[in-house]
Amino acid sequence: MHDELRELDRADLAAAASALLDAGSRLALVACHEDTDSFRIVYSFVGTTPALRADLSVTMPRDDAWIPSLAEISLSAGNFERGIRDLYGVVPRNHPQPHRLVRHGHWPRGWYPMLRANAVVPEFEPDTESFPFVPVEGPGVYEIAVGPIHAGIIEPGHFRFSVVGETVVRMEARQWYLHRGVEKVFEGKTAAEGVPLAEQISGDTAVGHSLAFVMAVEQAAGIEVSEPDRLLRALLLELERLYNHVTDLGSLANDVGFGIIDAQAQGLREQLLRINKTVTGHRLLRGALSVGGTRVAALPDAADLVRIGAAMAELVGITLDHAIVRGRFTGTARLSNAQATTIGTLGYVARASGIDTDARNEHPFINLGEVFHVVTEEGGDVLARYTVRAREVEVSIAVAVDLLRRLQGHTGTAVSVDPATAGTGLALVEAWRGTATHRVELAADGTLARVKVVDPSFLNWPAVPGALSETIVPDFPLANKSFNLSYAGNDL
Repeated sequence: MHDELRELDRADLAAAASALLDAGSRLALVACHEDTDSFRIVYSFVGTTPALRADLSVTMPRDDAWIPSLAEISLSAGNFERGIRDLYGVVPRNHPQPHRLVRHGHWPRGWYPMLRANAVVPEFEPDTESFPFVPVEGPGVYEIAVGPIHAGIIEPGHFRFSVVGETVVRMEARQWYLHRGVEKVFEGKTAAEGVPLAEQISGDTAVGHSLAFVMAVEQAAGIEVSEPDRLLRALLLELERLYNHVTDLGSLANDVGFGIIDAQAQGLREQLLRINKTVTGHRLLRGALSVGGTRVAALPDAADLVRIGAAMAELVGITLDHAIVRGRFTGTARLSNAQATTIGTLGYVARASGIDTDARNEHPFINLGEVFHVVTEEGGDVLARYTVRAREVEVSIAVAVDLLRRLQGHTGTAVSVDPATAGTGLALVEAWRGTATHRVELAADGTLARVKVVDPSFLNWPAVPGALSETIVPDFPLANKSFNLSYAGNDL
């Protein structure tokens, strides 16, 4: 990947960022670095071609720690900036939403958990629900509070609905109940020690995140990976995509009362998880990736994947042929192309709103051949998100079968390289929800000095409230599942 690093003064940041955005780049991440006597903020931009890839870096003294906000020109920049202020204390000046993002109101004032001097966690006051929800007033308006504790095993998140009758007028989401300090835990570890941590950033995205991590380390250290091992990595990504898509296609049918479809789909999911166990020794595909290599216990049987794909296609056909199901899916929680573009959405959320974006196409680490193509729909509603994912199952099966043919029985290289020099790397991987991005800086001894992680959910969560406007309350579970964003990947 082509990298251009430009060191700028704060006064020049906005113009340089605007030029990159106008040229077609998107802001993939903003990372704060605590250097010896200063803060350094890195803005990583990526695009559909290597020429659009650039890093902008701004350094400031610790006693004058502020950055000019870019929130007016990039919605995603606004949330990155608020997170940096909450975790490092660096202030984004002239931010249009200056309230906290990660640090809830009861967090100790003046305590910024990413700073090296703040390793000891102080006492927290009780949470008094100080989040500044926007009140909605008018005849017949009432509020419904959902969460933060939910009926399932999902992590916490709070949704506040302002409703007239059954119609949602406004929904606000409050998240970051479980700040786990993941990026802090990476610091000082060896690259090998970082792999199992990356696998657990978001449990259902073990391959997506660990692959982005090892590829960023490999770029930072100049480590080459053989083509057969890269083919194996691509196969693992598709296996992860398959079991997650199959799971949710069943769950979406269940959310409109078509439970028999869900029961059948979860049976297919179980078959896929058992295949995963034979491949890597873990049902969620952990343990196969290392810095410099990939190693699996066995390859899946292509015939099993084709059979499961055909069974899922039959379930999809039955689901979409049902008039009531199609009626509930159609027009529900519509996210327009303009909204999706402005917010900067990724993955199937973006593709269902007509945005042709996929890191397998834009940032490939292996040529997937003619069987691969990017699936898009135009509707932007639950039906479009369902259809994109159903079609992606078909593409993933075809890609996996072709990869197995190209692998010719190769089960990988049992190698793990420890970097021994300083370096910087950035990797983008099309995980099943969308592009996962990791930026790694290695210290002089090759250990991890800084790891910045962006799960696609961080960029997609702001799209949910907009899509829910004018949706009825009973359709919230259906709408939410059609996005199916990660709390864990968001609440790092």
